[in-house]
Amino acid sequence: MDKKQTAIRASSLYKEYQIGDSIIQALKDVNLEVSEGEFVCIEGPSGAGKTTILSLIGGLDRPTRGDITVLGYDLNNNSEDFLAVFRCAYVGFVFQSYNLISTLTASENIAFALELAGFSDKRVEERPKKLLAEVGLSHRTNHFPSQLSGGEQQRVAFARALANDPPLMLVDEPTANLDEKTALEIVQILEKLKQKGKTVIVATHDIKIMELADRVLHLRDGRLSA
Repeated sequence: MDKKQTAIRASSLYKEYQIGDSIIQALKDVNLEVSEGEFVCIEGPSGAGKTTILSLIGGLDRPTRGDITVLGYDLNNNSEDFLAVFRCAYVGFVFQSYNLISTLTASENIAFALELAGFSDKRVEERPKKLLAEVGLSHRTNHFPSQLSGGEQQRVAFARALANDPPLMLVDEPTANLDEKTALEIVQILEKLKQKGKTVIVATHDIKIMELADRVLHLRDGRLSA
């Protein structure tokens, strides 16, 4: 696909959650189109629905109604098995809380992602070293998450998300829990992803990340606007 092709198209997306007897509308009539290779930021207050949008784009959740197509795949009308394969093959997730496996080292966290994606033993052995070097953590290869700072855990999370070299990166508040110096290191990683031409969607409040973006979208009370 060339960069002008559409990577993400969402039409009239609604997402509702039932909590007790109440229906909570997380997203309301969201329309979104993102070109391949575009870097888009979504900003908005806590609870506005940013994480929900990322979850729908990545196939972690399904809309209550509406249509969503990602990298040419209709995510509404496919099985959970398909969505699992889709995520493994095409999407890199970086979560706000890192979501590293506590009993695995930095290298093993990345290797595990490669094993899930079905890569060869040679690639499973070699690629974690390369990715950790790219994020400046060659010296932390055999450290467990509990032995890493928050910024180091976030960089491992980026390395893991890049394990299978996915075309789409979904990043949720990557600098929210970090000090200014460490946050800048994450901004530099995002800048490299942009230079590589990956499609990147970042939920963020960080002005420095927004300065990298081709577009900044605003989410308020479940509604998305330019």
